[in-house]
Amino acid sequence: MANAKNQKGASWSPTSAAAQAAPEGDGGERIAKVLARVGVCSRRDGEKLVAEGRVKVNGEIVNTPARKVSPSDLITVDGAAVAKPEATRLWRYHKPPGLVTTHKDPEGRPTVFANLPSGMGRVVSVGRLDFNSEGLLLLTNDGSLSRRLELPSTQWTRRYRVRLFGNVTQADLDRLAKGVTIDGVSFGPVQAQLERSKGSYAWAMISLREGKNREIKRLMEWLGFRVARLIRVSYGPFQLGQLEPGAVEEVPGKVLREQLGLGKPVAKSAPKTKTE
Repeated sequence: MANAKNQKGASWSPTSAAAQAAPEGDGGERIAKVLARVGVCSRRDGEKLVAEGRVKVNGEIVNTPARKVSPSDLITVDGAAVAKPEATRLWRYHKPPGLVTTHKDPEGRPTVFANLPSGMGRVVSVGRLDFNSEGLLLLTNDGSLSRRLELPSTQWTRRYRVRLFGNVTQADLDRLAKGVTIDGVSFGPVQAQLERSKGSYAWAMISLREGKNREIKRLMEWLGFRVARLIRVSYGPFQLGQLEPGAVEEVPGKVLREQLGLGKPVAKSAPKTKTE
């Protein structure tokens, strides 16, 4: 959770494109959702802040995370006014292996967010990639947008190039086409295409929509194969392309509006940057 005392600035006003991404009607937005949107903390941590009595609206302590706020409300956390949010922004990041997709790892492993350019500010990821997985990871400054893009209801396909250890055939991979159940967990239909095989190794392109935890590795183990390398090459309409490992590039505002249906202009795209 970000340090709320560092979030000084103007009072919050839900007038940016981010606020248009998931409107909740004329009644405003829930306080925890607002805190997540402006980067103070996650929505869950926002609920904790409310429970601890650390959040005020117009000088009064908020006693429920269901409290909704309007554009004219002044929100403070630990006495500091919550800063006005930026417009919604989205970045493509080529995650290299060996990084955890979290802001702080209890095991002390290096994290994705500690390896981003310092000028990006606080961002969250759209979904996750495992420690040893690599490839496309979407990042955004809008927590509500992240949750929206993670939902299975978006029906966005995630595509992965996967190196497998084992004598893989197309017939093996076709067993996933209608969905399977593993240890009581149901997995939806998965498209898997064998690209090439040589000896005991093979490369396959795997496409899925659900994105359950460790889904590909669990499916491959069920088939009797071990994942030796996993690279996400696309997430919905967004492609990894030629982005180099460790590099991050902002999605142009026009593309963001077209793909996500945001009705108002968003922040101008920053030039391509790379981590050091």
